[in-house]
Amino acid sequence: MSLTSGRRVLCAIAAVATLWLTAATPAAAQNSRWGANYFPNVTLTTQDGATVHFYDDLIKGKIVAINLIYTTCKYACPLETARLAQVQSVLGDRMGRDVFFYSITIDPEHDTPAVLKDYAAKFHAGPGWLFLTGKPADIDLISKKIGLYSAPNPESPDGHTPNLLIGNEVTGQWMRNSGVDNPKFLARTIGDWLNSWQNPRKDLKSYADAPAMTLDRGEYTFKNHCAACHTVGKGTLIGPDLAGVTATRDRGWLAKFIYAPDKLLADGDPIARELFAKYKNVRMPNLALSSEDVGILVDYLVKQDAARSSAAPSPAKPGAPAPSSDAISLIEPYLRVQEALSADALTGIQNAARTITAEATKLGPGAASIRSAANEFQQSGDLTSARAAFAKLGDAIITYARTSNASVGANVSVAYCPMARKYWLQRGTTIRNPYYGKAMLECGRITSGLPDLSK
Repeated sequence: MSLTSGRRVLCAIAAVATLWLTAATPAAAQNSRWGANYFPNVTLTTQDGATVHFYDDLIKGKIVAINLIYTTCKYACPLETARLAQVQSVLGDRMGRDVFFYSITIDPEHDTPAVLKDYAAKFHAGPGWLFLTGKPADIDLISKKIGLYSAPNPESPDGHTPNLLIGNEVTGQWMRNSGVDNPKFLARTIGDWLNSWQNPRKDLKSYADAPAMTLDRGEYTFKNHCAACHTVGKGTLIGPDLAGVTATRDRGWLAKFIYAPDKLLADGDPIARELFAKYKNVRMPNLALSSEDVGILVDYLVKQDAARSSAAPSPAKPGAPAPSSDAISLIEPYLRVQEALSADALTGIQNAARTITAEATKLGPGAASIRSAANEFQQSGDLTSARAAFAKLGDAIITYARTSNASVGANVSVAYCPMARKYWLQRGTTIRNPYYGKAMLECGRITSGLPDLSK
């Protein structure tokens, strides 16, 4: 089966298409045609290499959600899989207990169990979610029997329509839905409606009590297209946390990347390639957004960064108090150096180093290594030597803080760059690498606590 023989283009999936196969009662299902005498019982292989039968092992007696994917897809599949990961999160411990997801590849020649296992891990697939491969003819038969097959469409960029078949074999309830629909709606449909409301929520309220809804188009566009893989300030999901992205990326580049990420990656754009490698080779899907929608998304991210900036404490100026009352007094000038180097700048760093020397002297003999490193830093005259000296200075400060149980400040994080194999301190949790600066600004990770550098 070819890559384009799976489904139609993403753009037509706006409305929910329901497909009722029989009455929604267990007795009716048992006597209906939608059982072993309808579903193929062909053999498939899971991402772990286990052999299963489609009806006996996957469908019979279960609530299921089934979609068709292929791992090299650049358009709908990554978004659809990320959306199912959100649904998985909403369903919680019901996954693998009474609800099961099956993602079946339409490219079995490429998508071996090992490839599928790697793909599943990238999207944090948990218990109850199988990625399956098999013989092309068997997969073709399944896709036609369950209504997910559509004729090849030459206008489709990747032959994929993100349809999702959800059903309950026991009750005989089945419906086809968009696989990129709202995750809470999908979870509610799968978890409650398909289970004849045996697990209804207990906290339902009247519509009369619902607050007035104000629709922000930027927020809506972000949640609809981006929230499956990204947050703004709430941590990394499948892709990076986008907090601060408008300060670290050029607006024009952002717009081009959102509009056609596949093209930038194919053209060898260094930032696109770096992100692709950093986030486990997960392709950002081409969402077929209009230029208007891209502009709305970028504006939304700008507003989010502005709101976060206004809510955060103002960056301290020279002579201002340290980040917190109990923080080591030399942390503030150190942070000014870190911020300058991350911006490929040398402005003000000599004055900051002199302040560090003076503050280290006040701390006494225990801070001798900090004083020595700060004196060495003052001798640096270019970015290369400044960064080398900064590494020694940071190590000395971290070691002093760890051994003396001193605070580095409430809003100060410890970061580590695996490329440079060096630590540093910085404000907040958005990585700003002082060793590579703008060339690799986001290279690194936040660590937990002060490391023991004596090891």
